Amino acid sequence: MGVELKGAGGGGTASGGGAGRVRDAVAEVVADVRENGDAAVRRYSEKFDGWSPEAFRLSAERIAEIVATVEPQVIEDITFVQAQVRRFAEAQRAALHDVEIETLPGVVLGHKNVPISAAGAYVPGGRYPLVASAHMTVVTAKVAGVERVAACTPPIRGEIPKETVAAMHLAGADEIYLLGGIQAVAALALGTETIGRVDLIAGPGNAYVAEAKRQLFGEVGIDLIAGPTEILIVADETADPVTVAVDLLSQAEHGPDSPAVLVTTSERLGREVIGLVERILPGMPTKDYALPAWRDHGQVIVAADLAEAWKIADSFASEHVQVLTAEPRRALTEMRNYGALFLGEGTCVSYGDKVIGTNHVLPTRHAARYTGGLWVGKYLKTVTYQEVRDPETSAELGRVCGRASRVELFEGHARSGDIRAARYDGTPAWLREIGIELPGTRA
Repeated sequence: MGVELKGAGGGGTASGGGAGRVRDAVAEVVADVRENGDAAVRRYSEKFDGWSPEAFRLSAERIAEIVATVEPQVIEDITFVQAQVRRFAEAQRAALHDVEIETLPGVVLGHKNVPISAAGAYVPGGRYPLVASAHMTVVTAKVAGVERVAACTPPIRGEIPKETVAAMHLAGADEIYLLGGIQAVAALALGTETIGRVDLIAGPGNAYVAEAKRQLFGEVGIDLIAGPTEILIVADETADPVTVAVDLLSQAEHGPDSPAVLVTTSERLGREVIGLVERILPGMPTKDYALPAWRDHGQVIVAADLAEAWKIADSFASEHVQVLTAEPRRALTEMRNYGALFLGEGTCVSYGDKVIGTNHVLPTRHAARYTGGLWVGKYLKTVTYQEVRDPETSAELGRVCGRASRVELFEGHARSGDIRAARYDGTPAWLREIGIELPGTRA
């Protein structure tokens, strides 16, 4: 389906051996933190990040000192972006209504959306501080009503990432830890002497962070396992090739294993984009990531028409799908598998990553087939309740419960139903046989 002008190279996202090494390394750290708590956390922080402070948690006074060193323009921009994220999250929260209905006379069924008590927000660091991840994880959790948000980010080359700390603080984090990697995820999930455990961990990270979340899922909730970053652009002959090339490379710089894919109905456009990428790449400061990503994971596919282009795009189930066509909103009805859509040349994936207000923690590796990304609802539990106010209706339900349960050979369940039916049907025989009469029932 479709004709490839450029196919993905021989590089893979991870070899079997590489994946095994990550899995084993994570298992070792998690087991150590489980057994030795803070001592293990400190040992791995020193080993992997060269960071062993007196306390990983920043005090309110230290946070104030750090925030005071951030450029005013940066603070203003963080505040602006967080306002966009907050406004959209508040709209999402307002769309989630509690439900209560009467299904039978006196039978009330309902559900409530209850925020979890504590969330861990993981904000990656590594080579570059991903300040925007603080907005996406902390602001959204607070809008959901999470009482305690513990935010973690690693030091960068032994330095405090002051802009990230400022973003965490301004977003409303209740606790801020300078701690990263497997040890941060394990500490949040399991709890240590100084770090309280949380109910859910959200946020992107490298392969080790993702694997730690995977291994600890069940003991702690997670948003999703995300990474590496992906971009797919659907374009027709009306698209500007320079815009397409630049936008593909904007995501390739995330890492050497980040797929960048163009699906187009125009062979001319596809060939122009390939040429432009090759011209732009050598001058990119981040070419050490972008070049291998494009070389090994870049693709340009020519579709016969837009109908085929939509199908090809859906088969990728990409994290980010940018639509540069004459009628970009057609994607809303033609596509179903994507983490987020970016419609028209006025927007781009970089806006979603950094400034526009939708969440940038999104499904990758085809997970968009079955899930969306992080949003306010991830921090909520939809829990149900039931109440039967009418004794006659309860008795009828008891009769049905008794019959249905005995079909499945669940006698204990059946007897719970019998007790409710007894008000009208009299004490059940199995109770009479052991000399028990229920008061207030018919003889």
